[in-house]
Amino acid sequence: MTCKKFRVIKPEIRVLGVDDGVFTPHMKGLVSVVGVVFRGGYWLDGVMHTKVEVDGFDATSKIASMILNSPHYKQLRVLMLNGVTFAGFNVVDIKKLNMKTKLPVIAVTREKPNFAEIREALKNLPKSEERWKAILNAGKIFEVSTRSESEKIYMQISGILEEDARKILQLTSTRSNVPEALRVAHLIASGISTV
Repeated sequence: MTCKKFRVIKPEIRVLGVDDGVFTPHMKGLVSVVGVVFRGGYWLDGVMHTKVEVDGFDATSKIASMILNSPHYKQLRVLMLNGVTFAGFNVVDIKKLNMKTKLPVIAVTREKPNFAEIREALKNLPKSEERWKAILNAGKIFEVSTRSESEKIYMQISGILEEDARKILQLTSTRSNVPEALRVAHLIASGISTV
């Protein structure tokens, strides 16, 4: 797999932030997933959505399909996910998502993942080893400062160089320590939640 090397990262780079809605643990059914297209960290250009199964195995394919079928697809340069787990432990394999969409992927979390706790929680679910492999497939965790040195976020990447991913996160985090596309995706997904 090759990494995209950005010659220039424009202030208006079109990024897609993806987050899921609120759900009750152990519930059955589908959870809304919202994608928000931003130009840099300032202009909202579009919204897309899909649904994924709670603790299912369809997050990677459903998110890829949402992106590929969007009228915004050709303008997108980077995908940002709020972590790699959606609707509980429906794990997005960021390397597969990168290959399916042909777009770099940056998975962002506010807190450093605790792999011991995650591994233990996965034991309660079917196909726990398959889920664990997808989580490990996200690769190394990088600590990133966006708006201030005291506020850290963490990222995992696929199809993009670390230095470019850092620049994009810093450029698009205009109102908080997370990129605007992710912040707004979270607000919208929480607002349309069926819980």
